[in-house]
Amino acid sequence: MAATANRSTKRIPRRGAKKSVRYGRGTGVPHPVDVEIGARIRARRLMLGMPQTDLAARLGIAFQQLQKYEGGVYRVSASRLTEIAATLEMPPGEFFRGIVADYTALVPEDHEIWRDPQTQEMIRHFYAMDEGLRERFLDLVKAIAAHPPKP
Repeated sequence: MAATANRSTKRIPRRGAKKSVRYGRGTGVPHPVDVEIGARIRARRLMLGMPQTDLAARLGIAFQQLQKYEGGVYRVSASRLTEIAATLEMPPGEFFRGIVADYTALVPEDHEIWRDPQTQEMIRHFYAMDEGLRERFLDLVKAIAAHPPKP
């Protein structure tokens, strides 16, 4: 009887099953989507000029937990992501924009510009302007970009 119990608890790999997992639970390597969602939380928080301690306090969590969310080490549940999105004044779906079912299509470099402190500061100041001034400023930026300086 004991032999039967031992046999039933043994794991036998299925034919054709992957033998090594590159990331996920138990590997110590976070999933690329978790890392991307965390990076987007951080980028939005920085864009608003909000310190980690403030966001963590508003969420009722330790700032170390927020650090782990932002690094992708901890997965963010749907309910927590909804709470984070509300606190950061954005729709929860924005965290998933551009992420496709085949997450291997994620290219973090595409989002690096949004993580740049200068970009975040510019956007923060841009949205601090009145709407009419924002439109005029945008027209000015477009005009400058259309005529790059000559070397």
